[in-house]
Amino acid sequence: MLQQSIVYPPDSGYPLYITAKKYALPEFESNVNDPDALTLVVLHSTSFHKETWEPSLSKLFSLSSQPGTPFKIHEAWAIDCPNHGESGELNDEVLKKPEFANDFSWTVSCEKYARAVHRFLCGGLDHGARVDFRKRNLVGIGHSLGANAILLLQRLKPTFNFKALVIVEPMLSPAGPEHLHDLRILLVKGAERRYDIWPSREVALKSFKTRPRTMKWDPRVLDLFVQHALRPHPDGVTLSCSRQQEIAMYEDREGPTKPVEDMNRSCAKMPVHLVLGSVNDYISPQIHAAFVDPTAGRRFASVTKIPGVGHLVPQETPDKLGAVIYEALVRSAEPDPTTRL
Repeated sequence: MLQQSIVYPPDSGYPLYITAKKYALPEFESNVNDPDALTLVVLHSTSFHKETWEPSLSKLFSLSSQPGTPFKIHEAWAIDCPNHGESGELNDEVLKKPEFANDFSWTVSCEKYARAVHRFLCGGLDHGARVDFRKRNLVGIGHSLGANAILLLQRLKPTFNFKALVIVEPMLSPAGPEHLHDLRILLVKGAERRYDIWPSREVALKSFKTRPRTMKWDPRVLDLFVQHALRPHPDGVTLSCSRQQEIAMYEDREGPTKPVEDMNRSCAKMPVHLVLGSVNDYISPQIHAAFVDPTAGRRFASVTKIPGVGHLVPQETPDKLGAVIYEALVRSAEPDPTTRL
């Protein structure tokens, strides 16, 4: 899988670095001049990083290269949330300033992630990407925080030509914020207690392999986490998304509800595919049921529950997720992609 890293520098109007990575296969070169070829915009969840998606993209790319696939892929762009991964390392000093550390109106949130992605897309021709995203057929793919952000992105001006969305375990509560109250408390306490300094990446990897939460991850995802979610520290390595920044993300009170409006509007104008885990380890059965409540008025192009996995679908079952995304794109390429399940 071919890769290219892009960094957008800060300027007078935007104080943070934005980092992205382009993924493609050599055979996608033949799709360059095809106006119908898809450009994927891929967003990660809280405390992770853009490279988390590599195993799922690898599976998706492999399946899409099969003869008879009804769609073509131009490339995929995975973009870091500004306080995560490579971006978190580059923005570390800025994020320590009082206006980012103490005033939530400045801290990074679901909407701030969406605005960073929007800035990246708007600046496609002016920076290293060298892409006019306004002329591309875009498909948005996001997990958890990233699903919320890809939905919020749809309201930002100028708008972009998204043909379909795939939202994986969105951290949304269509029935109201109170249904995520207990989960928010749990996540904040977990972040406060999280171990965040290791003598080396090797020691960190050994530790992750023995912890109940991380030992379930696909080995490729775990290796990528150690490589891209940790940054140098005077005592070894630490989390690129600091505990303080992670807590700020969980304290985003509008993040779990504001994108519901965008989800409803998106379902009415394009195929939106919902992917859930069958195990309710983070998101409650009530919230999952609220997504597909027939009285809500929204209809998804497809709803898929992946067996044997909970909220962390890209981390634990990346190949299954890649296959599900492939099927969603096949469905969206059908003559009548507005057909709903």
